[in-house]
Amino acid sequence: MQLRMLHRGKALYHLQVSHRTKATLTMNSFEKNGDGGAESECDNKFHSDNTPVVALSTGWFNKQKRCLNNITIHANGRSVAAMVVDECDSTMGCDSDHDFQPPCPNNIVDASKAVWKALGVPERDWGELDIFWSDA
Repeated sequence: MQLRMLHRGKALYHLQVSHRTKATLTMNSFEKNGDGGAESECDNKFHSDNTPVVALSTGWFNKQKRCLNNITIHANGRSVAAMVVDECDSTMGCDSDHDFQPPCPNNIVDASKAVWKALGVPERDWGELDIFWSDA
């Protein structure tokens, strides 16, 4: 089930998480000067690309309610626990706060290199991957 709300005239979806929620895994660097731009929203810190951390789309981020909690990501016949440290903003973008990137789609789990490695995805295939995830 999904609830549709409007934020600044744009549809915003608050997606309910099941024990296996379908999503798209994308790549992000949470390091200083990395893709993510500023410090992570949950703890105002940068994180090593060697640490399994993620940013969730706005609806799943749920106003920081998942901050610093682990989720379990399933793909490629493997699973990995990763800590939620940031929001992949589905409502804003294309500015310096968002490293001039467009707004995130509503179904994104934006992950560090450590997550991709733990899932055993060959580096040449990093970018986007269909996954399932759940709260750990």
